[in-house]
Amino acid sequence: MPVTMDDVAKATGVALSTVSRALADNPRVSVATREHIQKLAREMGYVPSAIARGLATKRTCSFGVVVRDIVDPFLAELVRLVDMHALELGYSLILSHAGNDERRELAAIHLLRQKRVDAIIMPDSSVSDSFLSKVAHEDIPVVLLNQMSYPYSIGIDNVGSGEMAVNHLLDLGHRRIAYIGGLRCRAESDDRQKGYTRALEKRGVSVDPALIALGDSWSGGGQVCMRQFLHLERPPTAVFCFNDLTALGAIGAIYSAGLRVPQDISVVGFDDIALASFLHPPLTSIAQDKEQMAKLAVDMAHALATDQPVPERTILPGRLVVRASTGISGLRTNT
Repeated sequence: MPVTMDDVAKATGVALSTVSRALADNPRVSVATREHIQKLAREMGYVPSAIARGLATKRTCSFGVVVRDIVDPFLAELVRLVDMHALELGYSLILSHAGNDERRELAAIHLLRQKRVDAIIMPDSSVSDSFLSKVAHEDIPVVLLNQMSYPYSIGIDNVGSGEMAVNHLLDLGHRRIAYIGGLRCRAESDDRQKGYTRALEKRGVSVDPALIALGDSWSGGGQVCMRQFLHLERPPTAVFCFNDLTALGAIGAIYSAGLRVPQDISVVGFDDIALASFLHPPLTSIAQDKEQMAKLAVDMAHALATDQPVPERTILPGRLVVRASTGISGLRTNT
């Protein structure tokens, strides 16, 4: 049986109210008595009840985390970092996996409300409109990542990062540059495409609609879109992908066609997942500062849960990580 506060009171021979105050470091109890009770409680193995503390403080020191695709390596890394920073502030996580299902998203909110979480963190940018509409009327604070239409959000500069990726390819001499977007995270994809278009136009390169395709944000979609480009009369010499998983599929399609990366086609991904540096060749990618994003999200959730001032939106810059998947434009004609 767990040791209770009543057990500690009997062992110390003082009133239950005195034990309660001593364990809460209340100055109404003398320092000597507090130290004695706290020492004995530790020796007895007493652990404070989170349920009782929650009833008293109206807080559970827990955050809910809702993800649609936990198998996405970028999201998995984010959730791990959110958990680490939440623990530093004394919060535990309750993880809910919704899949690609709006009803399960809404059910997750209902469940987390029942659990009385102090705030909800949504690291998946593919959140549905129904979810956004629902949380707007909830009494539990919600923090979103990479969903900049929402007031309390942490995200990356997708337009600027897309422009950075394409400028890198332009600097290498490429002019036939394709873009593979992602349907699952359409707002992010559109912003990265805006950066792609802006970079080309600033350098006087016409945007060819035939070099823009939308995948499913997974490797399969990247493979399908890349095959589509390779069947063009003038295929691209470089491709910028919505994310690293899309880039992985594109590289597979390039190799299947008997071509090489980057000698024939250069490839740039986005997210800089842990796997990126182990691909063949290692993938050039736009890195999101996952550590900073997770910390800011946790800090924002904590501030909202404890009625502290909090900035509404934070946009972080992307960072180009150059690896061996990009190189100087090869033998193909780029004009």
